[in-house]
Amino acid sequence: MSSKHRLRSSARRAVNIGVEGLESRALLSVAPLSGRPFAPFHSAAEIGGSHGGAARHRVKNHIHHDLGGRLQGPAASLGVTVRPMAGHGAQPQATPASAPYTPGQIRHAYGFDQLGLDGSGQTIAIVDAYDDPTIASDLHVFDQAFGLPDPEFVKYVPTSGTPQYNAGWAGEIALDVEWAHAIAPGAQIVLIEARSSSLTDLLSAVDFATSLGANQISMSWGGPAFSRMSNYDYHFNHPGVTYLAAAGDSGAGAEFPSASPYVTSVGGTSLQLDTDGNRLSETAWSSGGGGTTSFEAKPSYQVGFLGGRKRGTPDVAYNADPGTGFLVYDSSSGGAWWQVGGTSAGVPQLAGLVALANEGRALAGNSSLGTGLTYGTNQVLYAMAGGSGYSNPDGDYFDVTSGSNGYSATTGYDLATGLGSPVANRLVPSLINA
Repeated sequence: MSSKHRLRSSARRAVNIGVEGLESRALLSVAPLSGRPFAPFHSAAEIGGSHGGAARHRVKNHIHHDLGGRLQGPAASLGVTVRPMAGHGAQPQATPASAPYTPGQIRHAYGFDQLGLDGSGQTIAIVDAYDDPTIASDLHVFDQAFGLPDPEFVKYVPTSGTPQYNAGWAGEIALDVEWAHAIAPGAQIVLIEARSSSLTDLLSAVDFATSLGANQISMSWGGPAFSRMSNYDYHFNHPGVTYLAAAGDSGAGAEFPSASPYVTSVGGTSLQLDTDGNRLSETAWSSGGGGTTSFEAKPSYQVGFLGGRKRGTPDVAYNADPGTGFLVYDSSSGGAWWQVGGTSAGVPQLAGLVALANEGRALAGNSSLGTGLTYGTNQVLYAMAGGSGYSNPDGDYFDVTSGSNGYSATTGYDLATGLGSPVANRLVPSLINA
């Protein structure tokens, strides 16, 4: 592979309100495979406060509001004003709630609030690169703001010494940790900080997460598929452990590691809610990743869903449009509250969904999701959609049928939003009983 090969991140492209310099982190020039850097996939906008740095500039979209104290309802009810970002998302006829969205809104929109599960007894491992020195205190602020319990939180560095600080990755860490906890507030959260963003270091961190016994592992990073990527599939081939990765934030195209058939690939949508947190519309996000790769054969679970002979991504989708993004607290580089989008935003939240399902499975005396199956959890997800073709018999997915990332969202499986977005109050019980 050329040393000029460029890798994208699935996390924070600067669609920002006071964030600058992040675009350069989202598309990195790299060295050969063993040392090439991956980056996170997200987009961020600062909400209040300044964000220093000579290379940074302040965008016109901004919010002047102190978000201290408890945030319970929609951001609009707190006196927070967010102007829509141009070019992101369809505008529904009904009056939408203002983004950024809170945990309460998202839990209601996707049906998590109807489950009566919180992830107790489960561990969510989050693999990112570099160090976020303020993540523990930032998580506490986030929890206090939204009335969430402080979780059992552990940070590991699998190599000697503390990794250096990187603002873009610190923002990704804050997003991943806070929103995994928002969906599964009773689960233990384990953060594994890779020494660098090289593929070697990140995969070593994934192996370390697996060795800890976590049943759900979040990977909000990636880069374009490459010819030898199937050689690395063994890192994710542990039935009973669910690996999730972002599909990318650059439109049509397959990314690694999400294109591994053993990884659940998470694509992007634009989610519009009403003021009660109900879904008004959900469409394919124009920048969400998705496509086929010539470097992986089509796995058996995609037969009947996808034409051709190659692996297609994404498998599922979740809100990712920065214009309909999430509230994140990150004080590591002088900011505070941020509005964040990108396909990486869905990865830790879907890891939370899997933790809820595995909690329910444990209570029912069942083994963790995907145990004993060649392709693990992905086989179960496609089985819930109909098995040999898309029928969605139990309504486990919201079938996204409009919008495009270069591929059009259509009825059934598509390369823009996969099987669709989760209807958690239906999908989780199905996964428990699978």
